[in-house]
Amino acid sequence: MINVAISGCAGRMGQAVVEAVSAAEDLQLSCGIDPHAQGNTEGFPVYVSVADALAHANFDVLVDFTQPNVVADNLRVALPAGVDCVVGTTGLSNETLEELAALAPEGTCLFYAPNFTTGAVLMMEFAKAAAPYFPEAEVIEFHHCNKKDAPSGTAVRTAQIIAEARGSRVSEAPGKETEIAGAEGARGALVDGVPVHAVRTMGYVASQEVIFGSLGQTLTIRHDSWDRTSYMPGVLLGIRRVGECSGLIVGLENFMA
Repeated sequence: MINVAISGCAGRMGQAVVEAVSAAEDLQLSCGIDPHAQGNTEGFPVYVSVADALAHANFDVLVDFTQPNVVADNLRVALPAGVDCVVGTTGLSNETLEELAALAPEGTCLFYAPNFTTGAVLMMEFAKAAAPYFPEAEVIEFHHCNKKDAPSGTAVRTAQIIAEARGSRVSEAPGKETEIAGAEGARGALVDGVPVHAVRTMGYVASQEVIFGSLGQTLTIRHDSWDRTSYMPGVLLGIRRVGECSGLIVGLENFMA
């Protein structure tokens, strides 16, 4: 039995994780962590902080779906205590992830995934396969209007994968030099040379398109997530596998093989 604590348990994603963990026969929900839902009103103990939870509960894995300005502080407490961490909160740089993972004792793992849906992971793998054959690539991501970071972690990771796969090839498409006065940003943000565009509006949970182009053709790879339950198989996989690893692991694809 794997004992699990869920940080951000009162949030929309946190509530979905609570339901998924509670329904899994091989997992035990030890506690929640959320300053907005203290006590036992959820049917399980909820603590104000990770430090408070560590003082009162026993858990093997911390799942974090909080906010970009909160997650690093949570990990700085959990990892040195030898708690494996499964993180879906985006907004952390690779440098920060490496710094945090270094705080953990040998045998403790920080597992970070910019996206926990199997479809999004496959989308990134397909983009990696296509990138060497197309000189142009752009990423457009669509999220709900309450998302705290832009671009999304999935979009950033996708752009990085495309850049790595196509090597030294440089896009010939017009860039920021063509933006007209007063419309700066029209060509998007450059992530390792790949333009990334973020759309924020009601009606979406999470969607992403990767558009490749070459002479006379385009290839579009798209993934849509319409419900947060689509993330749960990946989250549960991360919880079950993180205890087998040590150090920093980035990307659900590492556990899908």
